[in-house]
Amino acid sequence: MSAAPAAPPVGSAERPPAPGTIRLLWNRTATLCLLELVKLRHDRTELYTRAIQPALWLLVFGVTFSRIHAIPTPGRLPYLDYLAPGVMAQSALFIAIFYGIQLIWERDFGILTKLLATPTPRAALVAGKAFAAGVRAISQVVVVVLVLAAVLGVTFRWQPLSLLGSVAAVMLGSSFFASLSMTIAGLVRSRDRLMGIGQAITMPLFFASNALYPTALMPAWVRAIARVNPLSYEVNALRQLLLGLPGNLALDFAALLGAAVAGITAASLLLGRLAR
Repeated sequence: MSAAPAAPPVGSAERPPAPGTIRLLWNRTATLCLLELVKLRHDRTELYTRAIQPALWLLVFGVTFSRIHAIPTPGRLPYLDYLAPGVMAQSALFIAIFYGIQLIWERDFGILTKLLATPTPRAALVAGKAFAAGVRAISQVVVVVLVLAAVLGVTFRWQPLSLLGSVAAVMLGSSFFASLSMTIAGLVRSRDRLMGIGQAITMPLFFASNALYPTALMPAWVRAIARVNPLSYEVNALRQLLLGLPGNLALDFAALLGAAVAGITAASLLLGRLAR
């Protein structure tokens, strides 16, 4: 009768992640973000063309509603100033919500299968692409903010900490919406279906937030959606950082971070399904 196998050492069943795994996750994420910057450096056309829509929101919608005084703002803040952070968040949303199409293209060309065959964790692939969407969004937001602040006289707080916090808010918000797009891509596995769903949810996400008007003006059921909409927390954070409006900045960043982690986790779990 053979001897029973020795029991594993106590604590071996649950080990913390190895430092090498965490370093690999960070390195792959940073690499994909740097690749996005290289793409922007070599082709700035999309950056400028995508800036047209947010510019029109401010130049047409913002200027018109500023003159008719139809929407009350906190502390009698000029409506253009109040609207600008909402348009910044909207610009980032419109970039990130279709980022899953890139994954489908990579699957069709066999790139995704090769990436999954490497030691790179799936979470690093998804996080890298999610934060790359944030890098692209920030590049566009900078163009919009600098131009419109100069042309329309929108007044921002230009303190370094406020600007860094705004970058973090846009990065986290864009990461969630890019992850949402990649999650949908893993479910539908088709460019046409993803495009249709993205177009169907983009404007409801935008209008069911506080980007254009305070939540106090909304019907109760829309207000309930705005409370769980990550875009509302992104806009809240931007208004506090750039305009100095009162709010709970810790809550806003906690909600954005939680949404980004949940989105990256969901997209990572569905990445293998998309590759099949």
